[in-house]
Amino acid sequence: MVILLGGSGYVGLAYQKLFAQLGVPFRNLARKQVDYTNTHQLAELLAESRAEFLVNAAGYTGKPNVDACESDKTACLFGNAVLPGRIQEACERAGVPWGHVSSGCIYSGERPGGGGFREDDAPNFSFRTNHCSFYSGTKALGEEVLAGAKDCFIWRLRIPFNEVDSPRNYLTKVMSYARLLEAANSLSHLDEFVRATFECWQKRVPFGTYNVTNPGHVTTREVVDLIRQSGVSTKDFQFFSDEDEFMRLAAKTPRSNCVLDTAKLRAAGVEMTEVHDAVARALQEWTRE
Repeated sequence: MVILLGGSGYVGLAYQKLFAQLGVPFRNLARKQVDYTNTHQLAELLAESRAEFLVNAAGYTGKPNVDACESDKTACLFGNAVLPGRIQEACERAGVPWGHVSSGCIYSGERPGGGGFREDDAPNFSFRTNHCSFYSGTKALGEEVLAGAKDCFIWRLRIPFNEVDSPRNYLTKVMSYARLLEAANSLSHLDEFVRATFECWQKRVPFGTYNVTNPGHVTTREVVDLIRQSGVSTKDFQFFSDEDEFMRLAAKTPRSNCVLDTAKLRAAGVEMTEVHDAVARALQEWTRE
């Protein structure tokens, strides 16, 4: 039995779909059923249900984007930094291994020395380093809370997308925004992300932190070119002249733009599609909700 937290969210629903496809017995634990923010109640449920594994897809991202986190900092701090620690305590009490959906948005810019940011690089887009978004600051704190956690995976998601048109889908956002910011980023195909993270448990790879993004990186203009080639949208895409103009006209808080290194995940035997190919395939299979 797998226990799923945050199953009604964008990522959580993808986990529900995966478990159903695989025939994996799971329980989507809603807070109205059991208050999983209460360490004692969650630990009791894990013991009583004889759970083998827990996936935490709960957290606070803000809708329609991270700007919303600036207006509800209490909920954002609790969901991203406090809650993971409570889940850790409950899982360790019950002796249940687990995985936590984190974020690669704790980095920004280029990694010193080149290449993508690695799992052991200290976050450079956090409360401790510079003027980050509140969302990114809380996600970095969440990873600090889990430092030294036993039998725990930390899975870093980055800018999720797939073939289903949705307000949470990065490709939908690119096609809906009036103007875009040119940047190079790692992305995570949502369905590949949930499959890859669960494979970490199925294959019993070593516990720890993993960057779970599609190998390589892609620029905003490359994504636009792929959209045009697919015929999904033929709009005249407009770009901001630079990040200063973007911040002045369109954003309340700074954005993370970064590339993550995925060598550790590949070395563990978990493969994902190269990012340009994954975006192109999603556009070829584009469907409306």
